[in-house]
Amino acid sequence: MKSSFMSLVMVFFLCVVTPANGYASPTSEVKQVVDEVVRVVSNPELKKPQKEQQRRQALKQSISRIFDYGEMAQRSLATHWKERSPQERAEFVSLFETLLQNSYAGKIESYHNEKIVYLNEVVDGQHAEVRSKVIAPKGDEYALDYRLLLKNGRWMVYDVVIEGVSLVSNYRGQFNRIINSQGYPALVKKLRTKSEEIKAP
Repeated sequence: MKSSFMSLVMVFFLCVVTPANGYASPTSEVKQVVDEVVRVVSNPELKKPQKEQQRRQALKQSISRIFDYGEMAQRSLATHWKERSPQERAEFVSLFETLLQNSYAGKIESYHNEKIVYLNEVVDGQHAEVRSKVIAPKGDEYALDYRLLLKNGRWMVYDVVIEGVSLVSNYRGQFNRIINSQGYPALVKKLRTKSEEIKAP
């Protein structure tokens, strides 16, 4: 179930709308990112095994344009965030970014022309949510929603909700259990180890 949950996170939005307030809508902010991601995963040259690092780097660069890693990291750490020093916060965001980038890159690479249907978009001040569904080639459908914040004139993703399950809440539960049972240093150690494994040749 967890594998299916994560494997749904492959594509984002499609349509473009520019609202009257002058800011681009959440969907238009991410359309360029989606186009880039699709181009990367569909490029026959980049699909070659020897091009894996180049492909992953291209995906990470595209994803980073729309994901607010700092906001996601803070929300994932929840109440434990305020206990951290500025240096600890900076390190945690960096480790969280590496974890999320590679998790998403790995899942996006499994994209196989799934159809995305956009149901609606709700904007409430500085917050927005785009609701959609993914239709797999065999006809299975899954709810896929995006939560965004307006920062410096741009909409940035701070959470992804798949079939009603929040990605940030999922991480928050895991991190909280580790901190409560083993302490914050244990969580950082696990994330450092994972990051080193990811960065190793």
